[in-house]
Amino acid sequence: MVEFTAKISAWLMFRPFLILLFFVNLGGTIYGYIWYGWQLRITEPIFLIFVPDSPTASLFFTIVLGLWIIGKHSPLIEALAFVTLIKYGLWAVVMNLLTLLQTGSIGWLGWMLVASHFAMALQAVLYFEHYRFGYLSVALTAIWTLHNDVIDYVFGQMPIYSSLSEFSAQIGYFTFWLSIACIAFAWFTASQNRHLEPRRIS
Repeated sequence: MVEFTAKISAWLMFRPFLILLFFVNLGGTIYGYIWYGWQLRITEPIFLIFVPDSPTASLFFTIVLGLWIIGKHSPLIEALAFVTLIKYGLWAVVMNLLTLLQTGSIGWLGWMLVASHFAMALQAVLYFEHYRFGYLSVALTAIWTLHNDVIDYVFGQMPIYSSLSEFSAQIGYFTFWLSIACIAFAWFTASQNRHLEPRRIS
């Protein structure tokens, strides 16, 4: 089992695979910003950066992958990618499943969003041992993440799911604790990886 895990870990850092994953995430990021286009058009300029949560999360990871490919790293961007990929990946899965319960159908697009956002969270976890961010990066990420929650649920800039609008208070409460759980996971990751050697790209 240990040998199998080591092979998977090595494959994840195989340069051609990283390049493929880079372009997959880049494409998903671009599509995500396009998908948010209609909401961005009705958003006040001061809030624009806080609206497209999922594509910004995948943008962070795209940057991480690009840096790894050229042998560089950014602890802060890695921490931001780790927390936001898991948070918004799982958040979107839950929101789409709640929409399914509320309306009885989410169509092929809804299921595509469930699958793609679950993949976002999964890829963040799969690279667990390759992150090298520390406690300061986690603390700064926590500020960004919780501030984003305030903007979303105090200033009303959350992603719009019209069928769930009456549950915004409950969704905000869930989102806050999801943020706390993801930040705690990042803190645990920092504690586990702080003595590891720098990653190797094969």
